[in-house]
Amino acid sequence: MNPDALRGHMDALLLSVLEREPLHGYAIIEALQERSGGALTVPTGTVYPALRRLERTGLLVSEWATVGGRKRRTYRLTDAGRKQLAGERTAWQAFTSAIGSVLRPETPEVRPSG
Repeated sequence: MNPDALRGHMDALLLSVLEREPLHGYAIIEALQERSGGALTVPTGTVYPALRRLERTGLLVSEWATVGGRKRRTYRLTDAGRKQLAGERTAWQAFTSAIGSVLRPETPEVRPSG
């Protein structure tokens, strides 16, 4: 998948992955790849700055936890993050509907014979 296609959608993707449970950074990257059927391979250099920005804006909180015997920073949604995710989903549905309307092949107009 073209990395430019993700531009502007990374926040929604990260919030969505964290909706179910808190995860550490590498687990977030794995979840993105798994949930996309392997289509999304997002580099750590993209994910970690976005997580820090979402935390600064109050949409995520993080804490240190021991995961698999290793100390890792885990991230979870705040109430504001859940509200933002709902808005992102609504905006995504409107966007895909509009783009789909343009990209969908037109059906030829059927004219009555006679």
